[in-house]
Amino acid sequence: MTYQQPLLVVRDMERSLAFYQEVLGLEKILDFGANVTLTGGIALQTLDSWIEFLGTEEIRFGGKDAELYFVEEDLEGFLAKLEGKQVEYAHPLLEHRWGQRVVRLLDPDGHVLEIAEPLSAVCRRFLDLGMTIEEVAARMDVTAAYARELAGM
Repeated sequence: MTYQQPLLVVRDMERSLAFYQEVLGLEKILDFGANVTLTGGIALQTLDSWIEFLGTEEIRFGGKDAELYFVEEDLEGFLAKLEGKQVEYAHPLLEHRWGQRVVRLLDPDGHVLEIAEPLSAVCRRFLDLGMTIEEVAARMDVTAAYARELAGM
C-alpha cells in the first residue's frame, strides 16, 4: 500500500480552483471534472460526487480538525500578495514558541491551510540576530546538530 494524496471535498469546484490557483499559486495537473488534482498533490472532489461515493448527505465543512501545511520561503511577499484578496483568516500572522512564523487561512469551504516560513529561515533569522547555534537550538527546541543542518553549517 502507498499513500497517494489528500482529497478535499468542495461545494463549488470553480471557486475552489480559483482560490488555490490565485491565492496559493497551485496549478491544475489532472482534471476529471468532479475530481481535480493540483500541484503539491492536493485533490479536490465535488460535493455531489462525494455524497454519491459515501451514500450519505451527512457531510460537514469547517470542522477545523485538520490542515494542509505549506512552506513559503518569502512569507512577507506572500502576505503582501494576500492584501486586497478576499481571504478568510483562521488567525493572522503569529510566531510559535519555537520561533516559526505562520498564518492560517480558510479556503472557500472552511478547510484550514497553514502557510509557514521554513525552519531554515527561522534558524537564519536567529543567527542574524547574533545568537549562537546553541542559543538557536535552545530557542527552537531542537538539537544543536539539527540547528547546524538547518543553517547549512
